[in-house]
Amino acid sequence: MKYAGRLAVAAIAGVLSLAACGTDDNAGGGSSAAPQGDGSLKGTINAAGSSAQANAIAEWKKSFQSSNPGVSINYQPSGSGAGVQSFIQGTVAFAGSDSALDDTKNEPTQADARCKTGKAINLPMVTGPVAVVYNLPGVDGLQLSPKTIGGIFNSKITKWDDAAIKADNPNAKLPSTAIQAFHRSDESGTSANFTKFLKATADWPYEPAKAWPAEAQGQGAKGSDQIAASVKSTEGAVSYVELSFAENSQLQKAKVANGSGEFVELTPESASKTIEAAEIKGTGNDLKLSIDYATKAAGAYPIVLVTYEITCEKGLSADDSKLVKSFLTYTASDAGQQALTGLGYAPLPASLVSKVRTAVEAIS
Repeated sequence: MKYAGRLAVAAIAGVLSLAACGTDDNAGGGSSAAPQGDGSLKGTINAAGSSAQANAIAEWKKSFQSSNPGVSINYQPSGSGAGVQSFIQGTVAFAGSDSALDDTKNEPTQADARCKTGKAINLPMVTGPVAVVYNLPGVDGLQLSPKTIGGIFNSKITKWDDAAIKADNPNAKLPSTAIQAFHRSDESGTSANFTKFLKATADWPYEPAKAWPAEAQGQGAKGSDQIAASVKSTEGAVSYVELSFAENSQLQKAKVANGSGEFVELTPESASKTIEAAEIKGTGNDLKLSIDYATKAAGAYPIVLVTYEITCEKGLSADDSKLVKSFLTYTASDAGQQALTGLGYAPLPASLVSKVRTAVEAIS
């Protein structure tokens, strides 16, 4: 899979480059490549979870419903933790989560029980690079090493002219402004991935989790949109948020050092170089991934997340099964994946998306 991933990422980079050169339209071509529909599908898909994929879902929803006007997609961006719990409780047909079902919380067993006649499966669908965003007028191109990021978010580095930040930015003129570090106040897969990165690279003393560790302090904001708004309105602020939200809010983005010490600018291409090394840890049609946050690949941006659509392989009601299968078939299609490129996401590597399509086909 790693070999296939290396081949795939080159193709992805080419597609992204062409997309970037050809259009500034945030639709990313998704609307003009709408899914086929014969108008026979009817009903409502209730889903909830990751706010990181909210912009992707909105684009997919627009295209899918235009070809299937009898279908209504009701997606609530309540956060990954809330979405998984809603799925386990049976109130939604699928959950969006920026982390796969958590063994340490017994989530796979609970989700399997909800599915009754089958098992719950993690389907990677959205590649979402995570930006370290900041609000520091006059300081562009900020560089931050993982150790420095860990110190900032653990409330150990409290001024922008701290020696650690100066060491990462020897040529920058840094103010003595107080650092206002924001984190997600709700349970979030973005927080889970961000803290996994810190644990793997920065001597982070806390266990990775969807819930932000209270000991690290900082200021909380709910959802990706509120994180972006908080940084936008607060001079001296810093936080972590998906690239799509960073770009929509026109926030400054830091270059982050990867495992080889190279400071890398966040782009879909640089994030794809990290995703290509991901390994499948699930079995069968469960496509849970393991990401190397300490990657040493040249030009690889290390903080990335994959949003999963979590649903039942078997066990949904007949109506839900038909609708979810049809919608996820579109999101995993070439048109569905290419719709992401203008929204701050990256398509899945070809080797992985083929496995996702096989898994979706098995939903019944």
